Amino acid sequence: AHFSVELFQLEPFVADEYIERLVWRTPGGGSRGGPEAFDPKRLLEEFVNHIQELQIMDERIQRKVEKLEQQCQKEAKEFAKKVQELQKSNQVAFQHFQELDEHISYVATKVCHLGDQLEGVNTPRQRAVEAQKLMKYFNEFLDGELKSDVFTNSEKIKEAADIIQKLHLIAQELPFDRQVHFLRLIQEFTSAQRRGEISRMREVAAVLLHFKGYSHCVDVYIKQCQEGAYLRNDIFEDAAILCQRVNKQVGDIFSNPETVLAKLIQNVFEIKLQSFVKEQLEECRKSDAEQTTNLSSKLMEFNLGTDKQTFLSKLIKSIFISYLENYIEVETGYLKSRSAMILQRYYDSKNHQKRSIGTGGIQDLKERIRQRTNLPLGPSIDTHGETFLSQEVVVNLLQETKQAFERCHRLSDPSDLPRNAFRIFTILVEFLCIEHIDYALETGLAGIPSSDSRNANLYFLDVVQQFNDHLMPLISSSPKLSECLQKKKEIIEQMEMKLDTGIDRTLNCMIGQMKHILAAEQKKTDFKPEDENNVLIQYTNACVKVCAYVRKQVEKIKNSMDGKNVDTVLMELGVRFHRLIYEHLQQYSYSCMGGMLAICDVAEYRKCAKDFKIPMVLHLFDTLHALCNLLVVAPDNLKQVCSGEQLANLDKNILHSFVQLRADYRSARLARHFS
Repeated sequence: AHFSVELFQLEPFVADEYIERLVWRTPGGGSRGGPEAFDPKRLLEEFVNHIQELQIMDERIQRKVEKLEQQCQKEAKEFAKKVQELQKSNQVAFQHFQELDEHISYVATKVCHLGDQLEGVNTPRQRAVEAQKLMKYFNEFLDGELKSDVFTNSEKIKEAADIIQKLHLIAQELPFDRQVHFLRLIQEFTSAQRRGEISRMREVAAVLLHFKGYSHCVDVYIKQCQEGAYLRNDIFEDAAILCQRVNKQVGDIFSNPETVLAKLIQNVFEIKLQSFVKEQLEECRKSDAEQTTNLSSKLMEFNLGTDKQTFLSKLIKSIFISYLENYIEVETGYLKSRSAMILQRYYDSKNHQKRSIGTGGIQDLKERIRQRTNLPLGPSIDTHGETFLSQEVVVNLLQETKQAFERCHRLSDPSDLPRNAFRIFTILVEFLCIEHIDYALETGLAGIPSSDSRNANLYFLDVVQQFNDHLMPLISSSPKLSECLQKKKEIIEQMEMKLDTGIDRTLNCMIGQMKHILAAEQKKTDFKPEDENNVLIQYTNACVKVCAYVRKQVEKIKNSMDGKNVDTVLMELGVRFHRLIYEHLQQYSYSCMGGMLAICDVAEYRKCAKDFKIPMVLHLFDTLHALCNLLVVAPDNLKQVCSGEQLANLDKNILHSFVQLRADYRSARLARHFS
């Protein structure tokens, strides 16, 4: 066993080496011709003995492993039991913590409640003590002997000042029963005002300042300064001049000039102007309202000691309150008439009689059919290139609406303001979005020729350009009320849907025009000439005219749109253009020279597709150009060309359809090569 252990201790353990070392150490295990002769029996005996030793060692190790496993399981059970005990202890501790927390919260609540009770008792007591001290100090002032330390100690001057301020406020509440002296002071103030003695007026006002009768002094000043102030026919101008004159002197008389000036303005509005408006409003309502607003603007320059805008707005509304109950009805009627006049004036300038656009179930049905099928569903209208969209009309309508919003803000009650503003916005939507923009879109749609029309003028892209360049920036500045935003979103979505429909129908019309050009200009002899050796042209006349037409339309699309819209529309046009040329080429049979001419045509179409600057469109024409090579390639090379990079991924039926267009396709040799 000791011998086996030594062999096992060598690292790493390799079975072959282990056997070699065992044989080497066994007598008679050497090779023939060595120092000891090879003895297979002895070697076999050694192997049997060694195997027995290994079995004994294995049993010993196995018992040791089982013992260790049992010990590990026992310790694991003890550890799990200990963990469970710790968890139970933790739960008990957590429960105690919760109880302690609840108890602390309960005690804190009691303490807060007790503090509130103590404060409720202590506050009145402190006030009573403070009142007693003030009464004591007040008696000292009445007796004329100041004995308290707070008045005699120079270091307590701040405390003394605070006490004197409080006693001053109390003194103001005492009755002013000396009416004779009070009236004499008022009379003195009035006489000084008539004589223009500013200094004497200031002295009397200073005396009366700390008594309740001071407000009477201000009322007398306001009343007397208005005597002889309204001598002209323009009461509003007189009021402005009066306020300007008083503003210059009121600061030299009173310690609170802004309050006095505000009271004067309030008096002018509530008494003088209100009585004047009441007499004159029915005859010249609008003029008086504007003049009152102008007067308010002039008075804004004065210091009124408060929120000037709110103060003057309230005064104006107090004058016109009885006339504002039906304001919004008058406003909406006026705005509708003005908007209708602006639109009618524009259409008259274009010598255009506005046609009726149907509504209701039939119109909705037509709209759905038109969106899904692109059928005209009605007579085509020749607009002679007119878009019927005017930036000037939009600006005028928005300006009228802006002024209406300003009047609505000034004249509406705050509770009615959102509802009134929304009614004004709906009028803007009706006349700007529906009666003008939507009408122009409908007229543009009706003006798009059908796809089989000849020499069609595509003016709808001009409508798209006007819509993108001029109208959308103006519409986006509409008032930002939530209802208005939702309404605006719905209207714009409807307009964009009609724009999409119009663009789709315009693209169909473009493809129709190309079909007409190809049908009129392309001849069968172009691709199967009678004299194969006398072909002088580089590409066919039909190709030249189609490419010229496409380039013109691409330029127009780029000028009419911007951003991703250009790429989207050009990609759709490019796909339809490719499909048209693909189907067109399928209609002819090609000789060898005709196939070369078809390749030249497709190369020219490919140059035209480059102007789109859309990778997908260019890829389609690259593939079509590769397909056209099948029309001229030698029969022996057909399979090689079909397995090329551009054609390898195409369906075999597509490749076969182009090979069938060859004039020599029916020859057995060509059919054999392609199969």
